[in-house]
Amino acid sequence: MTECHGGNIYLLAACLGIAENGIIDFSASINPLGVPVSVRSAIKENLECLFNYPDPDAKRLRLKIAEHVGIDAESIVCGNGSTELIYLITRALRPMNVLIPAPTFSEYERACTRSQGVNIAWHALKKEACFDVDPEALVRAMAGENSLCAPCDMVFLCNPNNPTGMLIKRDDMLRIAGAAARFKCMLIVDEAFIDFCADASVIDEVKNNPYLVVLRSLTKIYALSGLRIGYAVLPSSLLDTVKEAKEPWTVNSLAQVAGITALDDAAYKTETFRVIEEEKQNLEAGFARLGITYFPSSANYYLLQMKKAQEVISCLRMKGILARDCSNFPGLDGTYIRVAVKSKKDNIRLLTEIAACGV
Repeated sequence: MTECHGGNIYLLAACLGIAENGIIDFSASINPLGVPVSVRSAIKENLECLFNYPDPDAKRLRLKIAEHVGIDAESIVCGNGSTELIYLITRALRPMNVLIPAPTFSEYERACTRSQGVNIAWHALKKEACFDVDPEALVRAMAGENSLCAPCDMVFLCNPNNPTGMLIKRDDMLRIAGAAARFKCMLIVDEAFIDFCADASVIDEVKNNPYLVVLRSLTKIYALSGLRIGYAVLPSSLLDTVKEAKEPWTVNSLAQVAGITALDDAAYKTETFRVIEEEKQNLEAGFARLGITYFPSSANYYLLQMKKAQEVISCLRMKGILARDCSNFPGLDGTYIRVAVKSKKDNIRLLTEIAACGV
């Protein structure tokens, strides 16, 4: 059984002959608190809005995002999750030479290869450095040194990176963004998990750099994966080009309501940070106790390495637990697994079952 992403509980449930809610999904890094109560209430209160088409411009949602992030609402384009926006931007801007770190989120490559003639160069991240990004090495690669494309016209960076959890500090990211402007290379910074390390964000710099685009997701931090909400912050020079390439009505009415409500739920976010921090400590202690190699993470997931990774993945699946097989990430092999940080109960179950699998 294989899958390209985490979160395919449907396939495993059908295979095991059990209900989907019987699957514990560590392959998708979603907030273990679940959908905020405030969002559940708002959705119920707005069911009547389904009679009408959703606002194609998502104006109220954009205004709410702008209020919370401190940017101009006109620079925001909302989408059906940030993944839609990855495809939209590559389709609209039509890059020819793209630089992508390895390992990182697979949709960057898939979005680029939808267009013919795109040349992708991989920038290898070193295990010895915990897969951290060396800004100077990356800038050299952007300029065409030691890579297959020379020079690149688009580069993707996931911060913190998926699946490694490594964070590029804000100063380093600004250095990279400055180089992108000098090279006239579009820098697409995917901040899907930046809520856990908000000080590193460069979202406020888009207005100062015509070659910087920042992507954000509301589905991870607010557990809204089934509704799909994301947004891009774009320099003014790109807004018309990207909007013209975008399909209408991709953000449905309930998703817009959910996003607006979630952004105002400060208590939920505070509790999220408390739970995630506590459970990360518990998981790290558990990994150490089991002798499992894990990499430092600034997000709500961990990249693990173990010799019997494939056996462990299969063993967990038979017990209704999904872990992310990372063997299809460029730069990784079959010894790597990614697991989310979930509730205390689920995390204890994961550690217990991994131990029973005989790591």
